[in-house]
Amino acid sequence: MYRFLASTRWVGWLILVAIFATACVSLGNWQANRREQVLTGIERVNRNYFADPVSGGQALEKFNQLPEEKTWMTAKLTGSYLPGDTLIVRNRIKAGRPGYEVLVPFKTTQGEVVIIDRGYLPIGDEQSGHPDSIPAPPSGEVTVLARLKPGEVRLDRGAPEGQIASIQLEDYAQQVDYGIAQGAYGIMYQEDPAPSVTPQPLDAPDMDEGPHLSYEFQWYAFGVLAFVGFWYAARQQKKLNAEDAAELAEARALGFDEPVHKVRKVRAKAEKKYRRDGSLTDEAIEDALLDEAPEAPSDLR
Repeated sequence: MYRFLASTRWVGWLILVAIFATACVSLGNWQANRREQVLTGIERVNRNYFADPVSGGQALEKFNQLPEEKTWMTAKLTGSYLPGDTLIVRNRIKAGRPGYEVLVPFKTTQGEVVIIDRGYLPIGDEQSGHPDSIPAPPSGEVTVLARLKPGEVRLDRGAPEGQIASIQLEDYAQQVDYGIAQGAYGIMYQEDPAPSVTPQPLDAPDMDEGPHLSYEFQWYAFGVLAFVGFWYAARQQKKLNAEDAAELAEARALGFDEPVHKVRKVRAKAEKKYRRDGSLTDEAIEDALLDEAPEAPSDLR
């Protein structure tokens, strides 16, 4: 009864279903990999974000070369800010509001200079394209606690004087006349002595794993449903083939030797003569009356 599956048409449909299901599995695996990457990032934040800070040469080593697994690690630095080379980063978002982040070079007691992100400033009300004021960092010797992040990618856009398009440490180094560590920068979360006015703290990293798990299951389900749909279509075709065979056998028993589609046409025409209660339709009665009516004389035609 399923011999029709060997036809070119059904083999073609099966190939298309297999291709679609393979694509669904690939997309499900991609979502699984994305979720794994997100979970790895969340685990890294949980491990590093609130860890005890490292200091001295160990901290400076990570500013020069930050392994991925050490992202968000905490560091304790002592030294002084170089506020004359402060830059602000454009197009930063906090709580859905655009603004800036304040970058200030920090010269450690070991003599190495690192970049410290002191926080967020909203767009100014008094002048466009610049915050109203930039809080000054504490002067003299300062102890800074910061969390390390790698520098950002270079953006293909410019920035006004005193600003930078992204936290691209190589670009920052070109704007000062001394060397800076280019492996990472620090996001300040505590200063001692603490100034009276500081930029707003940056938001903590996102810890939501997102919808990747549900999307993964959805893609796998779509792949399975493709074969379920093919099976259902085959069952329906088998049912139609069985009905065709029964109708043809019935027609031949009544003396018809016609193709199935012609037998169906005759049957449909016959069924139209009767209502569901078994009585004749108006059209059938009218046809019967016309058949019984006497023919008009030829001279009146």
